[in-house]
Amino acid sequence: MSQRSQYGAQNLRRPSPVGGVQRSSSFMASLKSTRMMSSKSVLPAEVLDMITEYMAMPDLFRFARTSKKMQEMVYDDARWVTKLRAMGCWNEAEARQRIEIAKHKRAESLKTAQTAEDAKRRAAGHKIKASQEKATHVLLDTQESSSKHLNSPNGQLNQLSNGFDAVSLSSGGSSGNQAHSIETAAVLHTIDRVRSVRGHARQEYGRIYGSLAPLYFDLVQSHSHVEPAVFRRFQDPIHQAKMLRQIKTFSHSDTIPGSMQREEALESMTALFENAALREFEQAYAVNDVDGQMRKYAHVLVELNGGNACIDHYIHHHWIMQDKRKLGNPLDCLHEAIPPDISLKPSLDFFQRLSKALNNELPTVHRIFPPSTDVMRPFLDRVGEDVISEYVTTLFDEAHSGAKETYLKVVAGVFEQATMFSQSLGPPQTAIQAKQAAGDELKTKASEVINHSFEPHIDLYLQEELDFFTHKGKAEVDRWEKELTEQEASTESFFMSNINRRAAKADFMTSFKKVLMMPVNVFPTMANKSGAPTAVPSSDNINNSNPAATSSTELQASGPSDDPSTNRPRSVSPAISAPPTTELAAKAAIMNSKLEGISSLFSIEVALSLVQTAKSSTERCAPFAQQLGGKLGQEAREQCQTLFMQLIHIVGFQHIKPGFDKAVSHLGQYKAREATAHGVQAGGVRPLVTFLGLVNLGDLIQQMIDAFYMQELVGARLTERDDFLNPATKEKKKFEQMLDERVAAGLNKGIDVLMDEVEYLCATTQPSSDYNPLPPSSSSSSRGGNSSAFNGGTSIHDLPAATTAPDVGPTPTATQIVDLVSSHTSMLSGSSDKTMLDVFNQEVGLRLFTCICKHLKRQRVSTAGATRLIADMSLYFNYIQSLRNKELLKYFAALREIAQIFLVEIDDAPPSTAAVLSQPQLGPNGRPASPALAAAAQADKAGRKRASTASKARIREREKEIAAIVTDQDRYRGIFSVEEVLEFAERRADWYYIRGGVEKAMYGFGCVIM
Repeated sequence: MSQRSQYGAQNLRRPSPVGGVQRSSSFMASLKSTRMMSSKSVLPAEVLDMITEYMAMPDLFRFARTSKKMQEMVYDDARWVTKLRAMGCWNEAEARQRIEIAKHKRAESLKTAQTAEDAKRRAAGHKIKASQEKATHVLLDTQESSSKHLNSPNGQLNQLSNGFDAVSLSSGGSSGNQAHSIETAAVLHTIDRVRSVRGHARQEYGRIYGSLAPLYFDLVQSHSHVEPAVFRRFQDPIHQAKMLRQIKTFSHSDTIPGSMQREEALESMTALFENAALREFEQAYAVNDVDGQMRKYAHVLVELNGGNACIDHYIHHHWIMQDKRKLGNPLDCLHEAIPPDISLKPSLDFFQRLSKALNNELPTVHRIFPPSTDVMRPFLDRVGEDVISEYVTTLFDEAHSGAKETYLKVVAGVFEQATMFSQSLGPPQTAIQAKQAAGDELKTKASEVINHSFEPHIDLYLQEELDFFTHKGKAEVDRWEKELTEQEASTESFFMSNINRRAAKADFMTSFKKVLMMPVNVFPTMANKSGAPTAVPSSDNINNSNPAATSSTELQASGPSDDPSTNRPRSVSPAISAPPTTELAAKAAIMNSKLEGISSLFSIEVALSLVQTAKSSTERCAPFAQQLGGKLGQEAREQCQTLFMQLIHIVGFQHIKPGFDKAVSHLGQYKAREATAHGVQAGGVRPLVTFLGLVNLGDLIQQMIDAFYMQELVGARLTERDDFLNPATKEKKKFEQMLDERVAAGLNKGIDVLMDEVEYLCATTQPSSDYNPLPPSSSSSSRGGNSSAFNGGTSIHDLPAATTAPDVGPTPTATQIVDLVSSHTSMLSGSSDKTMLDVFNQEVGLRLFTCICKHLKRQRVSTAGATRLIADMSLYFNYIQSLRNKELLKYFAALREIAQIFLVEIDDAPPSTAAVLSQPQLGPNGRPASPALAAAAQADKAGRKRASTASKARIREREKEIAAIVTDQDRYRGIFSVEEVLEFAERRADWYYIRGGVEKAMYGFGCVIM
């Protein structure tokens, strides 16, 4: 027994009685003292259990024989499970699975026994109680069969010898004869055959101890490599390596004193063996003996400790590491092309040579090393660190010192080639499936190596990519704005170059009055009774009196195209023979030039160039986001989104937004009544047409941005389309909102311009005879020069002859207004969303309704002209109906009902009244232009006196009918009040004849002579 065991035995002795207990000579007193001593324990069970952990196996089993409690402590299954777990031989999942299998077998056994007992009881008539007692006995016997050795002395002896029968219980080491008694095959697979079974851990450890403990203690006590029994017993190096590995595993369960010294001795002997095997491998590697000694000692070293030593030697002395210059020079990419161009052909050749070398090395590695050994993973790690990283670092540093665009192309191109290189690794196509699976793992590892090699350069590249796009985008927009500003300055300088400012200031007020007062002073006079035509001003007078019209006429033929795709600053057309000679004419020409050039305020070419630049940058960054994982991949993904946000900021807020603001400002300067040359032309109102072209251009750019977002970000899985919290998605929504706001502001100004043009048409093209035709008795001379009160100096075509059949269709003015409005509203179809289009159409309809009402209140409508008025109102109604706006349709339906007021005919109106009322009734200020109305009132009064009683009755009926139409609110659906309808009724040609009767019918009172 060892010294420590003797010390433990001394602690187990009971102390002799001290003090009041006197040794008695009687037998009973001695027996009583012995019983009292044995009933108490000196050391706690925890301390005893800890002491047993430091006992050698022979001492441990001798200690177990001292008492039943000590035996239970030593045989505790948890003790041996701990030793197996320290060796790495215990599998908890396997142990649980075996327990479940045992429980299932016990349940099946109990069920079978219960069924047999039930059948026997029914056959023999035994009592149920006896059957239950026997079944219980069977159950307890099954559950307790694994622990019978604790209750039976014979069982204790059997379990004591099971698994440890080859171990000598003496304190000395095991003899060589015992090692020879163990079969070689069984010893070589001792560790591999260990089972994880609860309740049998001691037996499993006993088998390991019996096989490896003698060799272990013999090895650590040896002083040279020829002394250990393991080397003498096993002659094959692969067997020696396997036994050393098992002994190393067994040493982990050694907890007795001196284990550290034994572990150092084992490590020393293992290192000695490893060095000898490594020397053999190096010698075979030097002579390229692949299938001989290299393969043999590679398997030996792998079996010993994984073969890291031979793998490192193989990789370090490989020609790829020793002569990497054969693969290629990184600076050839920059030297073989003229800056700032680059040639990636040398880098492609580099990766192709490297891929070919590694693929050729795969069969050699499989011939040398065992299949379970992962040699290519550390091989690729070294290739990435010593070859690829060195190559790309040298290339990137040199490229970064030059042009920035060159650096960006080099990094993105080389990364793409490196990715292709990682996918090209693997076994040949004829390999088996196992090798193909290994090839997939190799590709994954190669991708990790490539990512690791590029990691130090990713942050700098992403920042340079963003800076490059931002700088180039801003430079493109600034260049465009500079060209546009220079062009505007050049145009203004050209128009103002022929002006004598001193003389212009002297007669500025005179020119201004001539231009602005022209609609009032240049009314064409009525033809005289002899039928002489109206004098036409000479060309000199025209040029002097209306310089704005002259300059606008000159510019009309040479003005810029209305094509919305025009995307370069305008230039002064050489077709202009000479600039204007007056300041006012020059200012008018400048205003016209600005209005016609609205569509060139931002360029689709600039937007397309920026989108293409952003596309190139995003496509260079996207592979990093897709290939790299973790933090770097997320940074690359966020950088792609930042590029998109920067694109929106430059195109939307630095290019499109200022352009729309200028367009709205220029559009607000248009005055239809101050520039007669800006009338209805072939394409409509030129400023509004060009602005609507600008809206289409903005919508086209928005579609480009949306297509870029869907293809480059959503399609490449760089962002989620429905992620409303994503910064890129939020920036896109902000851009769309900005564009809608600018379009709405411009359309508001455009509606003002369009309504000014409608009012201009009403004032200059609508003769009074349209709604109040001349009576048949009127002379032909009175038809030649009739004009509207608000014609602005524009002559009206001659009216049709009195004998001609009356026209019941819409008037030319109404037709022109509908064509004008419909042509402009249709331009927005397809370029704006439905909500904005509906709002625009509704606003145009309401403003058109207001203009028609104002125009109608300036006219005199007779019963004969009411049919044309109804035709005009029906034309307006049909146009509004085409807009499919039910709310807007109510207004024009009410207007159509208003026209019914003028259909009620008063047959007995005096002839003199109609003749007088056929003359123009209103002047420019909306008041009676002559005293004819006073004469008409006197004629009405005289006619009433001469009317017969029957005629008066018919007139009163008609007056009541008109009053009923005026006061019928259901007819107008709440659009017009009674007072507003009465204002329309006052525009009847015979109103002063029927006024009293209508008001009496409406309000119940009339005129009373006091």
